[in-house]
Amino acid sequence: MQDRTIAPTLIAIDHIDFTAPKTHRLSNSVNLYHMNSVPNETSRFDLYFDAGKCRGAIGIAGFVNGLLFSGTEVKSSIEISNEINALGGFLETGISVENAVVSIYCLRENLVSIFKVVIDAIQNASFDEKEVKEFLSDRKQNMMVSMEKVGYLAQREFQQKLFASNESYSKTVNLSDFESVSQTALKEFHAQHYLKGLLKIVVVGNLPDKDIGFIKEKTRSLLTEKSHCFDGNLENKNGSSHINKEGALQCALRIGRTLFNKKHEDYLDFLILNTILGDYFGSRLMTNIREEKGYTYGVGTMIAELHQTGYFLIATEVGKKVKDDTINEIKYELNRLQNEKVKQDELQLVKNYMLGQLLKSADGPYSMTDLFLSAEMHGKDLEFYNEALVSIQKITAERIQELALKYLNWDDMTIVSAG
Repeated sequence: MQDRTIAPTLIAIDHIDFTAPKTHRLSNSVNLYHMNSVPNETSRFDLYFDAGKCRGAIGIAGFVNGLLFSGTEVKSSIEISNEINALGGFLETGISVENAVVSIYCLRENLVSIFKVVIDAIQNASFDEKEVKEFLSDRKQNMMVSMEKVGYLAQREFQQKLFASNESYSKTVNLSDFESVSQTALKEFHAQHYLKGLLKIVVVGNLPDKDIGFIKEKTRSLLTEKSHCFDGNLENKNGSSHINKEGALQCALRIGRTLFNKKHEDYLDFLILNTILGDYFGSRLMTNIREEKGYTYGVGTMIAELHQTGYFLIATEVGKKVKDDTINEIKYELNRLQNEKVKQDELQLVKNYMLGQLLKSADGPYSMTDLFLSAEMHGKDLEFYNEALVSIQKITAERIQELALKYLNWDDMTIVSAG
């Protein structure tokens, strides 16, 4: 019988055996990735389009993405939704600065049937005047509600300052933009960025080859025919700005700067610095600003990645009376990382946490597919994460301090507050 008074032996993680999706080359620039190692009946497919917010006139990309399933000449939006629901499908559409994505989750036996509905809806979207009017009215109302929230105001302003060097990236929708939308503009964007803008297809599920062949055939006409450029030289506008929101009890803070993505030689080591500062519950910012000062319920940091670059962000909401104190504490923690070496026990704790999180993030075919996509976006493969294991284990306090001195200078930061 096992003696449960004896703790199991701890074994350091030095390698993860990944399973990569199979790559199907559809054109010179478009691939289909199929992860078939799924031990159950579930499935998912994603369609990535060159239809992010940096494309087209202000607001158009978001409007078209929201109207993608608003109906065709022969089907209403309700009929399309009912067909997907009847087959047990769950539809999601999303849009970022550089891409738009359509995702479906369903049982694998229904994937092809749902795929037919989705492709028909995208190819034949009619942008009916009544549907467009109702959609824009609803979105405008939602934005009016959002404009009352300090977090939304701070994020808008931060985006404008963060991407100040490129108008296509920094543009944000205003209420007046809802009044100037035309059917023609919607249809033109749809034709250019959806009907000829498919960048990537992802399928997760134990599907037979004939189903993958069907998906290839049905999407052939949508494949992008040109290479798409994304800005790799974005520069933030440093300094502080404040948006006054009358009556607000909270103040939202966004602090950060343009940085880099997985292609950069310092990326993996900076991830560790980022975790120490604010990317886990025991981080320095959480300990200082939440646990010791009681200024907030939560504060966090992140590295966001774009195709050719990335950015670093600190985000929180605090009581309006402690806004300046919070900013000073954030500055203090950045300076401390620059001036003091991280103690070995703290560094080891963060290393163990990150190793565990990486192992957890590789649990199952869906998680491995997402890891693969995150690496593939930057020309990497799944071995990138084994390189991360090595980086975590080898990092030193001296290296952490070196990176802090290089990338966490207060004068390089964009600082936005709203409240």
